[in-house]
Amino acid sequence: MAIILRLDRVMADRKISLNELAEKVGITNVNLSNLKTGKVRAIRFTTLNAICRELHCQPGDILEFTPDGETDE
Repeated sequence: MAIILRLDRVMADRKISLNELAEKVGITNVNLSNLKTGKVRAIRFTTLNAICRELHCQPGDILEFTPDGETDE
């Protein structure tokens, strides 16, 4: 089982920079970068809520479930 983060795709679609989103969400650039690159093992619901609010999206736009052995990365 793998949860793939698609934050980079949503950010590109919304034409928002890492620095701008980090400031609006209230987290550090480093933490947002780790989220964007999938280098995290967890995300707080408050952070996910803030990201979705700023990007005007649903959690499913950012998070994708892929069963074992079916990752495209």
